[in-house]
Amino acid sequence: MATTTALTTAPARTRAGSGLWRAIRGNRKALAGTVILFVFTLIALFPGLFTSVDDPSELAFEPRLEPSTAHLLGTTGLGQDIYSQLIHGTRESLVIAVVAGALATVLSVLVGVSAAYLGGIADDLLSLLTNVVLVIPAFPLVIILAKYAGTGSLAVILAVLVFTGWSYGANQLRAQALSLRNREFLESARARGERRSYIIVREVLPTMTSLIVANFLGAALYSLLTAAGLQFLGLGDPNSESWGTMLYWAQNQQALQTGLPLWSLAPGLCVALLGVAFALVNYAFDEIGNPALRPVRRRRKRA
Repeated sequence: MATTTALTTAPARTRAGSGLWRAIRGNRKALAGTVILFVFTLIALFPGLFTSVDDPSELAFEPRLEPSTAHLLGTTGLGQDIYSQLIHGTRESLVIAVVAGALATVLSVLVGVSAAYLGGIADDLLSLLTNVVLVIPAFPLVIILAKYAGTGSLAVILAVLVFTGWSYGANQLRAQALSLRNREFLESARARGERRSYIIVREVLPTMTSLIVANFLGAALYSLLTAAGLQFLGLGDPNSESWGTMLYWAQNQQALQTGLPLWSLAPGLCVALLGVAFALVNYAFDEIGNPALRPVRRRRKRA
């Protein structure tokens, strides 16, 4: 009996990530964004499951074919399959968004949280650097850096996106960290003699998880759109496989004027759809971080 009572009264353990999954499942917008993001991730990881063309840049077909069962979106003016280009271009576009967004978020956390917690001269210098980057117009700066940084390779585009995409998140994280600096749990950690690095990593950052994830999603969205814009302007590698490069060649070959609208519309729609997915997933993390945003579910009336 004692064993049965102990088992009955023992608190149930919650699985890691259950709160996140509950928030996503309970929010239709977040669930839709997660599904879209999962589909794009699956396409990026396994493009061979969705197309049989291994080299989408190969000039292997008749130019300017209409959409058919053999070529779902038709072919380009150079004889390339548009659908296979769209599938293979998913990987680079998603990698740019995730990698540049993650690196920009890490830089935002380092600058913003460190400035708020350290205070004094360190706060003044880091805040000055953040504000200087904030007031500079982002897209003209991106164009100038991408033009004169080098060959327009993927590494150059990632470096430009990280350099121009961290300041807004750092400003937000600094403001949030300033509101936490004098809280009781941080004062108790200082009284115990904990190191600054321990307090920042183990005490401050866990309370800012939802804001950090929101900044990552915003930085990923910024990186996706900006990279597509740079490649559309011809500032990227024209031989790369991405949606932005597809837009560049479609514009260069006057796809809309020559009766090939899908060459331009398909990659543009994918860029917009992936951007919408990042925005919708953000709803779940807003719900976790702010209980006031959680939907109130009405109980069903019993018959």
